[in-house]
Amino acid sequence: MSNVEVMDTLYQMFQLVVRLALPLLLISMIVGIIIAIFQAATQISEQTLTFVPKLLALLVTLSVLGGSMLNSIHEFMIMIFNMIAEG
Repeated sequence: MSNVEVMDTLYQMFQLVVRLALPLLLISMIVGIIIAIFQAATQISEQTLTFVPKLLALLVTLSVLGGSMLNSIHEFMIMIFNMIAEG
């Protein structure tokens, strides 16, 4: 395996990581901003008020996108195993 193939594989891995993490991070950020605005407007400083909605939003996001995320990981692992098998 040449250096170019290794760098290409690492680049594909980093792209996969970004594609998997980005939806969860965006949803968490959006919900956090909405809750922060709500807390600032009502002057409520309860810590669980930020945690529970974020957790629920992430669970919903994972239930919706989880299948496609697992499929992406599966395809990447098959590609890696095929590269190993080819030598």
